[in-house]
Amino acid sequence: MKVYISGISGTGMGPLALMAKDAGFEVLGSDLAKGAIYEELADAGIEVSVGEQDGEFLKKNLEGLDWFVYTSALPENHPELLVARKAGVKCTKRDDFTAFLVDKLGLKMVAVAGTHGKTTTTSMIVWASLKLGMPVSYVVGTTLGFAPSGAYHKGDEYFVYEADEYDRNFLKYHPWLAVITCVSYDHPDIYSTEEDYKAAFEQFRDQSENVLEVAEDGKLETGSFKLAGEARRGDATLAMGAVVMMRQKVTGFKKVINVLNEFPGVGRRFERLADGIYTDYAHHPEEVKATMDVAREQAELDGLNGVVVVYQPHQNTRQHEVRDGYLHAFDGAKKIFWLPTYLTRENPKLGVLEPEELYKGIDVAETVELNDGLFDEILEWRDAGYLVILMTAGPADGWLREKLGL
Repeated sequence: MKVYISGISGTGMGPLALMAKDAGFEVLGSDLAKGAIYEELADAGIEVSVGEQDGEFLKKNLEGLDWFVYTSALPENHPELLVARKAGVKCTKRDDFTAFLVDKLGLKMVAVAGTHGKTTTTSMIVWASLKLGMPVSYVVGTTLGFAPSGAYHKGDEYFVYEADEYDRNFLKYHPWLAVITCVSYDHPDIYSTEEDYKAAFEQFRDQSENVLEVAEDGKLETGSFKLAGEARRGDATLAMGAVVMMRQKVTGFKKVINVLNEFPGVGRRFERLADGIYTDYAHHPEEVKATMDVAREQAELDGLNGVVVVYQPHQNTRQHEVRDGYLHAFDGAKKIFWLPTYLTRENPKLGVLEPEELYKGIDVAETVELNDGLFDEILEWRDAGYLVILMTAGPADGWLREKLGL
């Protein structure tokens, strides 16, 4: 089968492309720019056209093409989508193709869902499974320093998948095991109310054969783990539960715990970029709280003076829903450099909230821009003995990496 993936080099589609290639599919695709998974795709021998997606590259590869896979971000009038439809090629979003792969390969799906923590928990399950020699395929929405971001091996029994609730993606699946990290209202552009959001997760539970999630009081027994941050130890506890179920053994907890305590982390989830400088994908008050928890403990372990944050909110529509949650989200931060909101998929009827409206009542916050002055501040605070962490789901991550020469 020949598959074309539009937006192929990003963390949403790239890992899926790698898995499909491992499974014997002919895979190629395009992207506007080289995304985080581009080098992995190149190493796997997957052809990627980078630049304007005007449909010309797709036209050259229509012969024998069976499936055109595209992201939720692709507009209905996108040139490649129009070309594929005109040619009569099957066109679907990634969730349909993923479900097809799982069924065709006869895999038991372990789907990790939740408002926050799903990338880290998914990566932890993959890490432990690989270290323990378990037969797993997987797709994770980030880069992994210890393995490709997506893979399939002949004879695999399980498929570990980061199941995103955006665009109701996760409702396409009927997992053998659903691992749910937490449910905290998000994506108001998809779910108009909190009740609608929670109902989607309830449906996900109902269509899963087994469910593993945080207890109703929101607490986990995390004392066995030595990882920094209660949130990260909570992710590890859920990962341990999943791995034990997959191993189908009632013993071996200690071995799984030891492996998870060696978890090296993953891209953009409390990722160390340089001495004293970290980056994280946190862009919601609940995620910020969890990341601050990790950062404070890490700073203490490293003998540093405290934590300084650079924060770039994501999506103005989201900010209108979560603005009241910021007041104590950054508790413990010595200083917060607050960037303007990164705008994407916006509701034009909503006025854009200024940084000062979002951090009202937080005395240590100030508005900044992405410029040399901010980078100088980052270095000065780092050199003064502070852990500096950037929290963003937007372009500030790429900016900081470029400034650090990465």
